[in-house]
Amino acid sequence: MVFNQDTLKQLLAGGLTGCCAKLVIAPLDRTKILLQAQHPYYRKLGVFKCMFAICKNEGVTSLWKGTTMMMIRVFPYSAVQFYAFDKSITFLDRTYGKTHMNSLIAGSTGGMCAVLATYPLDLMRARLAYQITGEDRYKGIVHAFSTVFRTEGGIRAFYRGITPTILGIIPYGGISFYTYNNMKELLLKVFPKEAGRPDPNANDIQVLKVWVNILTGGFAGAVSQTVSFPMDVARRRMQLSNELNNPKAYTQVWSTLKYVYKKDGVVKGLYRGLSINYIRVIPQQAIAYTVYEQLRQYFGLNKKHK
Repeated sequence: MVFNQDTLKQLLAGGLTGCCAKLVIAPLDRTKILLQAQHPYYRKLGVFKCMFAICKNEGVTSLWKGTTMMMIRVFPYSAVQFYAFDKSITFLDRTYGKTHMNSLIAGSTGGMCAVLATYPLDLMRARLAYQITGEDRYKGIVHAFSTVFRTEGGIRAFYRGITPTILGIIPYGGISFYTYNNMKELLLKVFPKEAGRPDPNANDIQVLKVWVNILTGGFAGAVSQTVSFPMDVARRRMQLSNELNNPKAYTQVWSTLKYVYKKDGVVKGLYRGLSINYIRVIPQQAIAYTVYEQLRQYFGLNKKHK
């Protein structure tokens, strides 16, 4: 990695993109964690009833519990993901020629790089979000890190659940970027005037109009989430194993998936919380892709990749 002005602009664009998207959907994110892990206070509630119950029991601001930790994680995660994607697809296009599969491979690569760089922060975010106000086990970010390190096996504890995360991000990141990139190319080719406009800083490059970008990003998020969701359930169960009953059931990826399937089935187990994830992921990805494209244009990054 060469740290020049363009590199810093790319990292900044990616990091700000993630923060903007996550801040908007933070209440849905916390609700998803509580439902996915079947918290005893909220396990029998639906998405919106759960959100109202959280507000009633813990206050409105508790919907953003764990947001500080999330932002600390999301900025580097999103920065690494978009940067690695851009560099990977540029390398693949130059080495093997432009093909549809390049965006799939580059998307998976970007996701894996981001996960490896920020996973301990994701685990801490899950632990803090799972807490109920008044019954806090961790007093804050530093206390959470020190407690987990001291009581759960040192450094290895911070990577509990990373296997399903990696297995999940490969299809999720790959399919998300693949869907978005190929739909973008298709729309600009078939409907250039209706869907596109010139980049203000690079007039010979066509970019999607904002409303088209929003729809395309949302669709990409829905498709990728459907494919990878069971791995997301396994990841959360493994991350929260010490907080749940029967923690020994959540030690390995396949044993976790098997246990969840046997206990709760497909709809109420492996895909529990998928409805809230659609509500969460569609706007998140719509915002993310749109903000990132706008920032690339603002920073003049598109003209570097003619």
